[in-house]
Amino acid sequence: MNPDIQSVLAAIDGIVLGKPREVRLTLACVLARGHLLIEDVPGVGKTTLAHAFARVLGLAFHRIQFTSDLLPADIIGVSVYDREQGRFDFHPGPVFSQVVLADEVNRATPKAQSALLEAMEEQQVTVDGQTRALPAPFFVIATQNPSNQVGTYPLPESQLDRFLMRIHLGYPDAKAERALLGGETRRSLIEATTPVLDTARLLTLQTAARAVHAAPALLDYVQALLTHSRQSPAFGSGLSPRAGLSLLAAARAWALIEGRNAVLPEDIQAVLPGVAGHRLTPPDGAVSGGDTLVRRLVDDVAVP
Repeated sequence: MNPDIQSVLAAIDGIVLGKPREVRLTLACVLARGHLLIEDVPGVGKTTLAHAFARVLGLAFHRIQFTSDLLPADIIGVSVYDREQGRFDFHPGPVFSQVVLADEVNRATPKAQSALLEAMEEQQVTVDGQTRALPAPFFVIATQNPSNQVGTYPLPESQLDRFLMRIHLGYPDAKAERALLGGETRRSLIEATTPVLDTARLLTLQTAARAVHAAPALLDYVQALLTHSRQSPAFGSGLSPRAGLSLLAAARAWALIEGRNAVLPEDIQAVLPGVAGHRLTPPDGAVSGGDTLVRRLVDDVAVP
């Protein structure tokens, strides 16, 4: 394993206890230059995970609390008229950061949610006809409460598709929870943590992830998964070409984390639940059941 990757994982695992797989998936999402959606009940460490990653990777961090009265200008910024200069000056919003935590993103209205669309897809925002680039690297971690909780607005498919992965943290096991109860607060640990990487080294790792080899037979496997999801009556909607690209990028990053320079089918299967779980729907149109559908997809499609 790359020493930088090993150091990052060790630092995060010391803060977010008992979630090594979720931590690795988050790092794979970062290395694949994607965005992450964390869906779970309040209080299981979603915000802690986001803040810890920003701290350990040495990136600028900004948290946006999404509420029902949030406006797009509160996210991307606003132009204010300067009487003395006789012009409009742009005041950048919190989206102009390297790591943006969109906390409880589904508590905001669809209009406010849509303010992130251009930023997540193009790494830029357009205000008053002028386009402004966002910092590099740019990474959105959004947290989402379960849709059955009061005061939530479902994310539209176009917004969900912007997230390379969706993960669930869940409750910690007994050993991790005991250590959590008897140890320091997570906030204190984050404040005491020194960055393991800087921007240049992270960009180098992202470039290395893109260079991981994917053999033609591996591409055949990815394409077979996509085709089956579109043709099988077990799925209401199939995986898009963007989902295929996301799957391949995440698998390359996972292989890099595992210390390999080529993607294996096991890498595809490791990241498939995170990449496809929020994109697959059952034929009855229900919004749940993504994990079950992913397992069925893996079972139905043979590895070449």
